[in-house]
Amino acid sequence: MDGGGFVFIEIVIFAMIAAFLVYRLRSVLGRRTGEERQRPNPYTPPVRPQQNGPQPNGPDNVVPLPDRVRPIDGAPADAGEPLSLAASLAQIRSADPSFDEKIFIQGASAAFTMVVEAFAKADTATLRPLLSDDVYDNFAGAIRERQNAGETLETRIDRIRDADVVEARLDGRTAFLTVKFVSDQMNVTRDRNGAVAEGDADKVVEVTDIWTFARNIRSRDPNWLLVETRVPS
Repeated sequence: MDGGGFVFIEIVIFAMIAAFLVYRLRSVLGRRTGEERQRPNPYTPPVRPQQNGPQPNGPDNVVPLPDRVRPIDGAPADAGEPLSLAASLAQIRSADPSFDEKIFIQGASAAFTMVVEAFAKADTATLRPLLSDDVYDNFAGAIRERQNAGETLETRIDRIRDADVVEARLDGRTAFLTVKFVSDQMNVTRDRNGAVAEGDADKVVEVTDIWTFARNIRSRDPNWLLVETRVPS
């Protein structure tokens, strides 16, 4: 057999080896089937079986933190005589038929616990998609200060006593909802030596937080962002 024949055989052999390696690589790495688990989105309510036609879909979230940050200007001031809470909610429902107050509160309560725990654990990756830029900067700044001081925060929410929408308004395409949370919490801050600097690990206290969330009702993104935090005056 001449030299050209040997070259041809070598090419065939290399091609077979390459095909085998590709097959093995795909078997090790696997293929995306669409069934892979994704990180849960706290803003999205659980999917329920459909009953008698389409069901309302209203994802939401809320969050209170042990260390209070100063309020920010998340929602513009009302112009003219404000509507009552019932009228404002009706206005939002009219503009966004998918909005459901009960589902909003359920999502907000679930997010409440998740964000409180994320703040205590300094988990900024969890906090980032739930907060507006300004609020996230405030929270991240508080976490950095705690870390620079060598402090750690322990938080436990025993229960959420109440979660109620206390204010609502529609400003153009943006809906603002303010939720009042009353919860029983244990919060302890420890110094770099592990000694208790603030709080009591054996004491649960009642904490009230007021949070304002905003969402563009024309957007396909169902997420509500936390745009303001405050405590009762």
